[in-house]
Amino acid sequence: MNTPSSESVPVKALDPGLYIVATPIGNLGDITMRAVDVLRNVSVIACEDTRVTGKLLKAIEAKTRMQRYDDHASEDVRRRLVELAAREPVALVSDAGTPLVSDPGYRLVREARVAGVAVTSLPGPCAAVAGLTLSGLPNDRFLFAGFLPVKDKARGHVLEQLGGIDATLVFYETGPRLVRSLNAMAEAWPRREIAVVREITKLHEECRTGTPADLIRHYSAHPPKGEIVLLVGPPAEEATVHDSDTMLRDALSEMSASKAAGKVAKLTGLDRQELYARAVEMKSQ
Repeated sequence: MNTPSSESVPVKALDPGLYIVATPIGNLGDITMRAVDVLRNVSVIACEDTRVTGKLLKAIEAKTRMQRYDDHASEDVRRRLVELAAREPVALVSDAGTPLVSDPGYRLVREARVAGVAVTSLPGPCAAVAGLTLSGLPNDRFLFAGFLPVKDKARGHVLEQLGGIDATLVFYETGPRLVRSLNAMAEAWPRREIAVVREITKLHEECRTGTPADLIRHYSAHPPKGEIVLLVGPPAEEATVHDSDTMLRDALSEMSASKAAGKVAKLTGLDRQELYARAVEMKSQ
Protein backbone atom coordinates (compact mmCIF):
# COMPACT_ATOMS: atom_id res chain seq x y z
CA MET A 1 0.00 0.00 0.00
CA ASN A 2 1.29 3.46 -0.86
CA THR A 3 0.22 5.72 1.97
CA PRO A 4 0.90 9.43 2.25
CA SER A 5 4.18 10.04 4.03
CA SER A 6 4.22 12.26 7.11
CA GLU A 7 5.76 14.99 4.94
CA SER A 8 3.13 14.83 2.19
CA VAL A 9 0.13 15.51 4.44
CA PRO A 10 0.40 18.93 6.07
CA VAL A 11 0.25 18.86 9.85
CA LYS A 12 -2.80 20.81 10.90
CA ALA A 13 -3.81 21.60 14.44
CA LEU A 14 -7.16 19.96 15.11
CA ASP A 15 -9.84 21.57 17.21
CA PRO A 16 -10.92 19.76 20.39
CA GLY A 17 -13.74 17.27 19.88
CA LEU A 18 -14.62 13.71 19.03
CA TYR A 19 -13.72 12.60 15.49
CA ILE A 20 -15.55 9.51 14.19
CA VAL A 21 -13.18 7.97 11.64
CA ALA A 22 -14.14 5.28 9.14
CA THR A 23 -11.30 2.85 8.44
CA PRO A 24 -10.75 0.24 5.67
CA ILE A 25 -12.78 -2.99 5.77
CA GLY A 26 -10.11 -4.90 3.89
CA ASN A 27 -7.95 -3.01 1.42
CA LEU A 28 -5.84 -0.46 3.28
CA GLY A 29 -5.79 1.69 0.15
CA ASP A 30 -9.37 2.70 0.92
CA ILE A 31 -8.39 4.97 3.79
CA THR A 32 -8.95 8.64 3.00
CA MET A 33 -6.29 11.33 3.20
CA ARG A 34 -8.45 13.18 5.71
CA ALA A 35 -8.61 10.08 7.93
CA VAL A 36 -4.82 9.75 7.77
CA ASP A 37 -4.42 13.39 8.78
CA VAL A 38 -6.78 13.07 11.74
CA LEU A 39 -5.37 9.77 13.02
CA ARG A 40 -1.87 11.24 12.98
CA ASN A 41 -2.81 14.41 14.81
CA VAL A 42 -5.38 13.58 17.47
CA SER A 43 -4.25 13.19 21.09
CA VAL A 44 -5.64 9.68 21.47
CA ILE A 45 -7.48 7.08 19.40
CA ALA A 46 -10.30 5.14 21.05
CA CYS A 47 -10.41 1.71 19.40
CA GLU A 48 -11.89 -1.78 19.83
CA ASP A 49 -8.59 -3.66 19.65
CA THR A 50 -5.23 -1.89 19.89
CA ARG A 51 -3.57 -4.72 17.95
CA VAL A 52 -5.86 -4.29 14.96
CA THR A 53 -5.71 -0.50 14.96
CA GLY A 54 -1.97 -0.66 15.60
CA LYS A 55 -1.45 -2.37 12.24
CA LEU A 56 -3.32 0.43 10.49
CA LEU A 57 -1.34 3.10 12.32
CA LYS A 58 1.92 1.43 11.35
CA ALA A 59 0.83 1.41 7.68
CA ILE A 60 0.07 5.15 7.71
CA GLU A 61 3.13 6.02 9.83
CA ALA A 62 1.13 7.30 12.78
CA LYS A 63 2.43 7.07 16.35
CA THR A 64 -0.70 8.23 18.12
CA ARG A 65 -1.54 6.83 21.55
CA MET A 66 -4.40 4.31 21.60
CA GLN A 67 -7.06 3.74 24.26
CA ARG A 68 -9.13 0.56 24.22
CA TYR A 69 -12.84 1.32 23.98
CA ASP A 70 -15.61 -1.16 23.21
CA ASP A 71 -19.17 -1.96 24.31
CA HIS A 72 -17.85 -3.36 27.58
CA ALA A 73 -15.97 -0.18 28.52
CA SER A 74 -16.89 1.26 31.91
CA GLU A 75 -18.78 4.50 32.40
CA ASP A 76 -15.59 5.92 33.93
CA VAL A 77 -13.59 5.22 30.75
CA ARG A 78 -16.32 6.84 28.66
CA ARG A 79 -16.52 9.87 30.94
CA ARG A 80 -12.74 10.41 30.79
CA LEU A 81 -12.77 10.22 26.98
CA VAL A 82 -15.55 12.81 26.81
CA GLU A 83 -13.71 15.09 29.23
CA LEU A 84 -10.53 14.75 27.16
CA ALA A 85 -12.40 15.46 23.92
CA ALA A 86 -13.64 18.71 25.47
CA ARG A 87 -10.01 19.87 25.69
CA GLU A 88 -8.20 17.97 22.93
CA PRO A 89 -8.99 16.11 19.66
CA VAL A 90 -9.95 12.46 20.19
CA ALA A 91 -10.63 9.92 17.43
CA LEU A 92 -13.02 6.97 17.57
CA VAL A 93 -12.43 4.00 15.24
CA SER A 94 -13.72 0.44 15.03
CA ASP A 95 -11.70 -2.56 13.90
CA ALA A 96 -12.95 -1.95 10.36
CA GLY A 97 -15.49 0.23 8.62
CA THR A 98 -17.65 3.02 10.02
CA PRO A 99 -17.92 3.21 13.82
CA LEU A 100 -21.40 2.82 15.37
CA VAL A 101 -22.71 0.74 12.42
CA SER A 102 -23.08 -2.50 14.44
CA ASP A 103 -19.88 -1.41 16.21
CA PRO A 104 -19.16 0.36 19.52
CA GLY A 105 -19.56 4.10 19.92
CA TYR A 106 -23.23 4.97 20.35
CA ARG A 107 -22.98 5.77 24.07
CA LEU A 108 -19.75 7.70 23.63
CA VAL A 109 -21.15 9.90 20.87
CA ARG A 110 -24.39 10.46 22.77
CA GLU A 111 -22.61 11.51 25.95
CA ALA A 112 -20.23 13.75 24.01
CA ARG A 113 -23.17 15.59 22.44
CA VAL A 114 -24.94 15.92 25.80
CA ALA A 115 -21.73 17.39 27.23
CA GLY A 116 -21.54 19.92 24.40
CA VAL A 117 -18.44 18.35 22.86
CA ALA A 118 -18.09 18.86 19.10
CA VAL A 119 -18.61 15.63 17.13
CA THR A 120 -17.21 15.31 13.60
CA SER A 121 -17.77 12.33 11.28
CA LEU A 122 -15.24 11.40 8.60
CA PRO A 123 -17.12 9.26 6.04
CA GLY A 124 -15.48 6.26 4.46
CA PRO A 125 -15.76 2.48 4.09
CA CYS A 126 -18.94 0.74 5.27
CA ALA A 127 -19.57 -2.95 4.60
CA ALA A 128 -23.36 -2.55 4.51
CA VAL A 129 -23.25 0.07 1.77
CA ALA A 130 -20.53 -1.75 -0.19
CA GLY A 131 -22.55 -4.96 -0.04
CA LEU A 132 -25.66 -3.17 -1.25
CA THR A 133 -23.87 -1.73 -4.25
CA LEU A 134 -22.39 -5.12 -5.19
CA SER A 135 -25.58 -7.15 -4.77
CA GLY A 136 -27.59 -5.92 -7.76
CA LEU A 137 -30.68 -5.81 -5.53
CA PRO A 138 -32.94 -2.71 -5.52
CA ASN A 139 -31.18 0.08 -3.65
CA ASP A 140 -33.63 2.98 -3.84
CA ARG A 141 -34.91 1.91 -0.42
CA PHE A 142 -33.15 -0.32 2.08
CA LEU A 143 -33.22 -1.20 5.76
CA PHE A 144 -30.07 -2.00 7.69
CA ALA A 145 -30.98 -4.51 10.41
CA GLY A 146 -27.56 -5.41 11.85
CA PHE A 147 -26.92 -8.94 13.12
CA LEU A 148 -29.80 -11.41 13.41
CA PRO A 149 -30.39 -12.99 16.85
CA VAL A 150 -28.45 -16.16 17.63
CA LYS A 151 -31.43 -18.21 18.87
CA ASP A 152 -33.72 -19.76 16.27
CA LYS A 153 -37.01 -18.54 17.78
CA ALA A 154 -35.80 -14.94 18.12
CA ARG A 155 -34.33 -15.01 14.61
CA GLY A 156 -37.62 -16.23 13.17
CA HIS A 157 -39.51 -13.52 15.04
CA VAL A 158 -37.29 -10.79 13.58
CA LEU A 159 -37.72 -12.13 10.05
CA GLU A 160 -41.48 -12.21 10.53
CA GLN A 161 -41.44 -8.56 11.66
CA LEU A 162 -39.38 -7.46 8.66
CA GLY A 163 -41.01 -9.63 6.00
CA GLY A 164 -43.55 -7.13 4.71
CA ILE A 165 -41.22 -4.13 4.44
CA ASP A 166 -41.00 -2.92 0.85
CA ALA A 167 -37.23 -2.51 0.83
CA THR A 168 -34.02 -4.47 0.45
CA LEU A 169 -33.00 -5.80 3.87
CA VAL A 170 -29.33 -5.65 4.85
CA PHE A 171 -27.90 -7.85 7.62
CA TYR A 172 -24.45 -8.60 8.97
CA GLU A 173 -23.64 -12.26 9.56
CA THR A 174 -20.68 -14.48 10.43
CA GLY A 175 -19.44 -17.43 8.42
CA PRO A 176 -20.32 -20.12 11.01
CA ARG A 177 -23.89 -18.81 11.35
CA LEU A 178 -24.64 -18.15 7.67
CA VAL A 179 -26.35 -21.43 6.76
CA ARG A 180 -28.58 -21.29 9.86
CA SER A 181 -29.73 -17.81 8.88
CA LEU A 182 -30.31 -18.92 5.30
CA ASN A 183 -32.39 -21.84 6.57
CA ALA A 184 -34.56 -19.41 8.53
CA MET A 185 -34.95 -17.24 5.43
CA ALA A 186 -35.85 -20.29 3.34
CA GLU A 187 -38.69 -20.99 5.74
CA ALA A 188 -39.87 -17.36 5.85
CA TRP A 189 -39.18 -16.22 2.28
CA PRO A 190 -38.44 -19.20 -0.02
CA ARG A 191 -38.90 -17.16 -3.21
CA ARG A 192 -36.98 -14.02 -2.28
CA GLU A 193 -33.70 -13.19 -4.01
CA ILE A 194 -30.81 -13.30 -1.56
CA ALA A 195 -27.26 -12.00 -1.94
CA VAL A 196 -24.26 -13.12 0.12
CA VAL A 197 -21.36 -10.69 -0.10
CA ARG A 198 -18.08 -11.53 1.60
CA GLU A 199 -14.39 -10.61 1.64
CA ILE A 200 -15.33 -7.11 0.43
CA THR A 201 -12.35 -5.20 -1.08
CA LYS A 202 -10.08 -8.23 -0.50
CA LEU A 203 -8.43 -10.59 -2.97
CA HIS A 204 -11.20 -13.20 -2.86
CA GLU A 205 -14.19 -10.83 -2.83
CA GLU A 206 -17.40 -12.73 -3.59
CA CYS A 207 -21.00 -11.81 -4.35
CA ARG A 208 -23.30 -14.79 -4.82
CA THR A 209 -27.05 -14.46 -5.43
CA GLY A 210 -29.97 -16.85 -5.62
CA THR A 211 -32.87 -18.23 -3.64
CA PRO A 212 -32.26 -19.30 -0.04
CA ALA A 213 -32.24 -22.95 -1.19
CA ASP A 214 -29.60 -22.22 -3.84
CA LEU A 215 -27.32 -20.54 -1.34
CA ILE A 216 -27.85 -23.19 1.35
CA ARG A 217 -26.64 -25.86 -1.08
CA HIS A 218 -23.54 -23.88 -1.98
CA TYR A 219 -22.48 -22.78 1.48
CA SER A 220 -23.22 -26.16 3.07
CA ALA A 221 -20.65 -27.58 0.66
CA HIS A 222 -18.30 -24.60 0.92
CA PRO A 223 -18.42 -23.21 4.49
CA PRO A 224 -17.48 -19.51 4.41
CA LYS A 225 -15.21 -17.66 6.80
CA GLY A 226 -15.16 -14.11 8.09
CA GLU A 227 -17.90 -11.53 8.31
CA ILE A 228 -20.60 -11.37 5.67
CA VAL A 229 -23.17 -8.92 4.36
CA LEU A 230 -26.43 -10.80 3.81
CA LEU A 231 -29.04 -9.01 1.69
CA VAL A 232 -32.66 -9.88 0.95
CA GLY A 233 -34.61 -8.41 -1.95
CA PRO A 234 -37.99 -6.76 -1.28
CA PRO A 235 -41.29 -8.64 -1.59
CA ALA A 236 -42.05 -9.44 -5.20
CA GLU A 237 -43.92 -6.59 -6.88
CA GLU A 238 -45.68 -9.06 -9.13
CA ALA A 239 -47.61 -10.61 -6.23
CA THR A 240 -51.16 -10.01 -7.47
CA VAL A 241 -54.55 -10.87 -5.97
CA HIS A 242 -54.70 -13.86 -8.29
CA ASP A 243 -51.29 -15.07 -7.12
CA SER A 244 -52.26 -14.71 -3.47
CA ASP A 245 -55.54 -16.56 -4.03
CA THR A 246 -53.64 -19.46 -5.57
CA MET A 247 -51.16 -19.49 -2.69
CA LEU A 248 -53.96 -19.27 -0.12
CA ARG A 249 -55.84 -22.13 -1.74
CA ASP A 250 -52.74 -24.32 -1.62
CA ALA A 251 -52.03 -23.39 1.99
CA LEU A 252 -55.64 -23.95 3.09
CA SER A 253 -55.39 -27.57 2.02
CA GLU A 254 -52.85 -28.11 4.80
CA MET A 255 -53.60 -25.56 7.53
CA SER A 256 -56.09 -23.20 9.15
CA ALA A 257 -57.14 -19.86 7.64
CA SER A 258 -55.06 -17.98 10.20
CA LYS A 259 -51.88 -19.95 9.51
CA ALA A 260 -52.46 -19.83 5.76
CA ALA A 261 -52.82 -16.04 5.88
CA GLY A 262 -49.62 -15.77 7.90
CA LYS A 263 -47.70 -17.98 5.48
CA VAL A 264 -48.83 -16.07 2.39
CA ALA A 265 -48.18 -12.72 4.10
CA LYS A 266 -44.57 -13.76 4.68
CA LEU A 267 -44.13 -14.84 1.08
CA THR A 268 -45.76 -11.81 -0.56
CA GLY A 269 -45.58 -8.94 1.90
CA LEU A 270 -49.36 -8.47 1.56
CA ASP A 271 -51.47 -7.46 4.57
CA ARG A 272 -52.09 -10.42 6.87
CA GLN A 273 -55.53 -9.29 8.02
CA GLU A 274 -56.76 -8.85 4.45
CA LEU A 275 -55.38 -12.27 3.54
CA TYR A 276 -57.10 -13.81 6.56
CA ALA A 277 -60.46 -12.32 5.55
CA ARG A 278 -59.97 -13.67 2.04
CA ALA A 279 -58.98 -17.10 3.40
CA VAL A 280 -62.14 -17.28 5.55
CA GLU A 281 -64.19 -16.33 2.50
CA MET A 282 -62.55 -19.03 0.41
CA LYS A 283 -63.15 -21.70 3.07
CA SER A 284 -66.85 -20.81 3.18
CA GLN A 285 -67.28 -21.18 -0.57
